[in-house]
Amino acid sequence: MKLLAFDTSTQWLTIACLHGGRWIERDELAGQSHSQRLLPHIDEVLAEAGIGLADLDAIAFGAGPGSFTGVRIGCGVAQGLAFGAGVPLVPVSTLEAIAESAWQTHGWTRVLACLDARMREVYVAAYRREDDRWVVEREPAVMRPDDVAAIAPAVHGAGDGFAAYPDLASQLALAGLDASAIPKARAIAALAMHEVAAGRAVPASEALPLYVRHRVALTTAEREAGARL
Repeated sequence: MKLLAFDTSTQWLTIACLHGGRWIERDELAGQSHSQRLLPHIDEVLAEAGIGLADLDAIAFGAGPGSFTGVRIGCGVAQGLAFGAGVPLVPVSTLEAIAESAWQTHGWTRVLACLDARMREVYVAAYRREDDRWVVEREPAVMRPDDVAAIAPAVHGAGDGFAAYPDLASQLALAGLDASAIPKARAIAALAMHEVAAGRAVPASEALPLYVRHRVALTTAEREAGARL
């Protein structure tokens, strides 16, 4: 299978290409420069793989939740590339990709994925691995950190929400924690492979972002208090 995957929903820019059983990857702490760095890195990994966009079986991207601007950049670039090359898309939840990354790195099979959502909130979802699939125990949601303990339990925690709110791990009595876990492109690609094999890749026009939170502006009082989106 020939697959390109990328994510721009966090401060990390992560890209992976699978061709002939070989992975070509780029992971970079891009900050706010995703829009400048994404396409050049895509060109690099495709050139290293020796294929073009039209040769791909599908393009997968982190569909959110995450940074509103980052999610829009990822979705927009994925749609543009897919339209131009006539390639289908696979939108992948960034929270499920964090669970997949935690499994690839640590072998964890029950994961609470948690991303900092700014505005004193976190994006969370709980997953349980059965065979080679993830079962959703708690659908992606946005909530206050103090409310996380009320959702479905998980044995391990992963994602930068735990770095933003260090007390969460002790409140949840987690057996293991990886606050540095991100929705890596290789994890997104691994999840997308099942969708492509099952014929569930979609046209570019049907590949939509997953925002969870639909509010994208702060009040004056919130800005003055230091809140961030």
